[in-house]
Amino acid sequence: MSLRIGNYTAFYVAEPFNPSRLGANATRDFLYYNLIKAWSASDASFNFRDSHALTYNVRDGSDWETTLKPRLRARIRASKNVLFILSSVTVNSRALREEIDYAINDQSLPVIVIYPEFTTKESLLSNGGISQRIRNLWANVPVFRDSVHKVPTLHVPWAKDLIKLALNDTDLMNGSGALPIQYFYKV
Repeated sequence: MSLRIGNYTAFYVAEPFNPSRLGANATRDFLYYNLIKAWSASDASFNFRDSHALTYNVRDGSDWETTLKPRLRARIRASKNVLFILSSVTVNSRALREEIDYAINDQSLPVIVIYPEFTTKESLLSNGGISQRIRNLWANVPVFRDSVHKVPTLHVPWAKDLIKLALNDTDLMNGSGALPIQYFYKV
C-alpha cells in the first residue's frame, strides 16, 4: 500500500475540455483549485500536498478507461483526504462522479467540502446545522449526496484560514477513526 500523503482535489472541469487556449482554466471550479495551489506555494504553513502532482500529467484527449480513470484512482490511493470544490456551476461529470465514488465508497477517504460561493462560517449554517442552500448543492453530484454519510465530512466556506485549519485537522485524514458525520466550524 502506498503512503497516503496527498490531498486529492476534486472539482468540475467541462467535458470535453474547452478547446480554447485556456483549456481547463476556463472552468471556474478549476480556478479555485489553482488558487489553493498558489496559497500553498506562497505560505509554508498552508499544508496542501497536491495529489495531482504525484503522478505524471495526462493529455485532455487521453482514453478514459486505459489512462484517465487509472490515473485518477492512483492519485486517490496516494491521498489522505479529498478536497471537494462544490459550487453552483459544478456539474455531475463522468470524472467527478468517478473521483467522488472511488474516494468515498472504495477508499473511505474523509472529505473537506469547500464552497467557494460562501465566505463565512455563518453562511453555511441555519438553525445550528448545515443550511438547505448547502444541501441543495449536493444534488449537483448525486454520488456525493448519496454517499456523504459514509465518511467524516467537513463543510468549509471559501476562507483561506478555515481551509488551512481543515488541512491540518487530523480527524480528516485517512485512518483517523473519526465518525462518519457532517462537521462544520461553529459560529
